[in-house]
Amino acid sequence: MRSSGASGAGALGFRVGKGNDKQHLRARGSSSPGWRFSHTAAAVAATAFLAASLFVAYDATQTFADARRDLAMIGEMLAADLAQRSPDQARESLAASEALFSDAIDAQFIDASADISAPLSLVVPAGPHGSLAVSASSSQPLAEIAGRGAAAFALAGLLTLAASRRRRSQPDPTQRDSYSRLAAAIPMGLACWTGTGQLIVCNDQYRSRLDIDDATLTYHQAVSRLIAGGYMKLVRDDSSVRLLELHCEDGTCLQIDERPLGDGAFMTLVSDITETRRTNALLHAIRDEQRLLARRYHEEKLKAEAASRAKTNFLAHLSHDIRTPLNHIIGFADLMQHQTYGPLGDARYAEYVATIKNSGEHLLASFAAILDLAELENGSKALRQDPVLLDEVLGVVAQRFRGQAKRAGITLDIGPATGAVLRGDRLGLIRMVGNIMDNALRFTETGGKVTLASFVADDGVVIEVTDTGIGMSEERLAGLSQPFALGDARFTREGVGPGLGISIARAIAEQTGGRIAIDSSPSLGTTVAISLPIDPAAAELIAA
Repeated sequence: MRSSGASGAGALGFRVGKGNDKQHLRARGSSSPGWRFSHTAAAVAATAFLAASLFVAYDATQTFADARRDLAMIGEMLAADLAQRSPDQARESLAASEALFSDAIDAQFIDASADISAPLSLVVPAGPHGSLAVSASSSQPLAEIAGRGAAAFALAGLLTLAASRRRRSQPDPTQRDSYSRLAAAIPMGLACWTGTGQLIVCNDQYRSRLDIDDATLTYHQAVSRLIAGGYMKLVRDDSSVRLLELHCEDGTCLQIDERPLGDGAFMTLVSDITETRRTNALLHAIRDEQRLLARRYHEEKLKAEAASRAKTNFLAHLSHDIRTPLNHIIGFADLMQHQTYGPLGDARYAEYVATIKNSGEHLLASFAAILDLAELENGSKALRQDPVLLDEVLGVVAQRFRGQAKRAGITLDIGPATGAVLRGDRLGLIRMVGNIMDNALRFTETGGKVTLASFVADDGVVIEVTDTGIGMSEERLAGLSQPFALGDARFTREGVGPGLGISIARAIAEQTGGRIAIDSSPSLGTTVAISLPIDPAAAELIAA
């Protein structure tokens, strides 16, 4: 707090009069109430109330914008945390978060079609849990806006009173009653002081805060009572305002705002900002926690990427090292199988040599697939970007697997042509669709059906491979994102390989700018959809 001199108080201002009211009344006439509302005073009043209105509008906009920004930050942090948890853990974590935020913020899972109409609310995606609705009560922002708005209009009113009053030591009883009614309407502690530090008027909130009944209280006595229960911190001090914070022993925090009224008088506004400071502290803690989580996520991401690169390099080197001796084994087995340097003797040797050759070729194909996947993942194997006719790619795949489907007793249906033109690697696209078709035929029983079709739209095409095979459970589908995952015994039949077909197909699709989606049900079959973008420029090149 500051003294009356430091507050800009002078010799004139709001002071208690000493018997000179009748002289003023006689000088202005018996009908004059003691007011002088000139054109200048009217201009001051209009300017003051206009400024107060603009301040309230700006303050309301800024306060709700800050509240929405803080709510969005909290919602994103909660959604990111809940998306990594199971449904039960997510509900427990959500309940714990609601306990942390108390009544200030409410968060709950909702359906995507739910209508959220609260003023301070938003919906953020929560991964597998659907959507998370986060809302905050607007009562606190409205109360803060109302408090500051009341202070602004009170200040405008006091400035109007100061501009229109006559220059004399103290308002008459009529004026004092007007001041009292004005002060009582302000929803915070307010007191007006003369230039000498004498109390002019104060409202009930100020009296209850200082526990005073004495109308002769001075400014210095009020300061002593305020700081008796805590300590004071200066926040701002300039020619127009002095802002302080009073931290009380009971944990409450009061904001004391002192502003000059002219002619040496000044006013003091006292408001309770305890809840605001607690909310700010909570938001600050949330921001710190969010920064910590972001840093940890970045560190773990770097570790995971380094581990993935090490794994890919290891697989690439391993594949190279093993392919060389396998080529020797296959070559020598082939020579022995053809008995280039004479007969083997026992007829069983020919059967053994054929088994060695087939096993070596199977291993060579497996390691070749591992090497291809490693090169596709680390980007060392670049795919061509040529104009490719989608119908030609599907025709090559259909021709390749038509004989296999016939021998297995499986019906193979091919959809109508689309005329779509893609930009990509022709051989890579054939291999991508071929891997999916191979899986579909491999896991479809005799008498089943496999359909290869394509659909075109304005922004891309979708290739669908649908079978009526054994299908997969949700757990098996979740494991398809990991290479070498086969799942259960039904997927370990002879010739399946290392389980890289889907992984290689997905890598090719992603490098071509598309993605793969899989839908499957046990005993009903599987549908694999590959979405790829269309390149109009490539279509023009094909047409030319």
